[in-house]
Parts: sequence; structure tokens; C-alpha cells
Amino acid sequence: MKNELLYEGKAKQVYLTDQFNQLILSYKDEATAFNGKKKAKMVGKGYFNNLISAKIFQYLAEFDVPSHFKKQLNDTEQLVERTTIIPLEVVVRNLATGSIVQRLGFKEKTVFHPPLVEFYYKDDGLDDPLVNDQHALLMTDITREELNLIKNSALRINHLLQPYFEKVSIQLVDFKLEFGRNQAGDIILADEISPDTCRFWDMATGESLDKDVFRQGSSNLLTVYQKILARLEAIK
Repeated sequence: MKNELLYEGKAKQVYLTDQFNQLILSYKDEATAFNGKKKAKMVGKGYFNNLISAKIFQYLAEFDVPSHFKKQLNDTEQLVERTTIIPLEVVVRNLATGSIVQRLGFKEKTVFHPPLVEFYYKDDGLDDPLVNDQHALLMTDITREELNLIKNSALRINHLLQPYFEKVSIQLVDFKLEFGRNQAGDIILADEISPDTCRFWDMATGESLDKDVFRQGSSNLLTVYQKILARLEAIK
């Protein structure tokens, strides 16, 4: 079923299958930060990202959120629908921290009501710059209606995920989504949702439970990801 490698990114590999419309997403045992400038090999990271992301996609499917996810195949691989990724990273922010504090001077932990949605143009050479709606329309092939659909989808996903994580005392601070077009031309959720793409804080202690611990060198990334998986597995 698993054929030749189609694409390799910083954290995942994508393989062709015998079915044109289906791909295998393979999570790598590699951690990267600062757009690939910091790297490390960590045996087991692919396992955690795969299982955490699969659980989140399965949860969203219960609410009819269309995505590329079909099923988990094994410890490090998922079967997904083939999509053409739209070159926009969609960031939803519930609280101010990280780059937005440095860039715009918001006070740390400022709560955004409503949540803030930002777009970043996916281009390593440009270091994934922040763009506005007009830039997004000029630099991609999406329409205004499709851009609004992506925004509304991101906000709905945020609305669904916040109580999901709160069940296990995790605060969803902010997160990144990617969308793609499937073979029918529909825009659906793609890529992954994991501690690599989300910022999680423990609601009791304020402890970081995401890739920030690798960025800052403050804790063991695998131990933190194991905590996230264990908590999600406890949700009934």
C-alpha cells in the first residue's frame, strides 16, 4: 500500500499509495524550531505526534469538521486524503504570548475576545511572513469567499477544541492550522494538530505543554508530549 516518497518536510513525510486520492502521512522523530533553525532527533516524537493528532482529528470528526484524516495506520502513520495545501498558516490566538507580544506590545496573557485570527504566508525563504487578507488573496489562488470560509472554520475548530482540552486541565493558548483542496475542490482541514502546532498551558500550574519547551530548552519534550497523550487518552 505504501509506495514512493512524495514529499518530505521538517516533521513529516508523505508517501503515495495504490489509490491516487489517498496518501500516507508519516511522522518523523525530529524536533525543529525557529523555522528549522534549531533541530534535534528524538526517538518517539513521531509516535506522540501521530497519536495526539489522530485523537484530535477523530474528535473534530464527531462534529462533522471536514479534514484529510481517514484513520491511524500504526504508531507513526496516518492514512489521509490527498489535498493541495493552500500556502497559508492560519493562527488562532486566545491569549497574547510569544511573537505577538514582541511584535505588537500586547501585555502577556491578554485575553482576545473574540479570538484573533492571523495569516502567515508559507515560504521558508521569506521566513513565513505575517500577511493581511489582501496579501493572502494576491499571493494564493483563494477567493474572498474561501478566505472567509477558512477564517470561520478556524474559529469553529477553536470553539470545539477549547472545552475538549479544558476537560483535562489544558488551556489552548493559540494554534496553527493548515487547509488544502481535495480532489473535488473542497477546502478541508489538513496537516496536523499536535503540541508541535499548538501552544498548551497547564491550567493549574501554567506549565508549558508543547514545543515551547524545546524552543526554550526548559524541559524534556518527549516527557511533555507523553503527558498530553496520557491526558487525552483519559477523556471518555
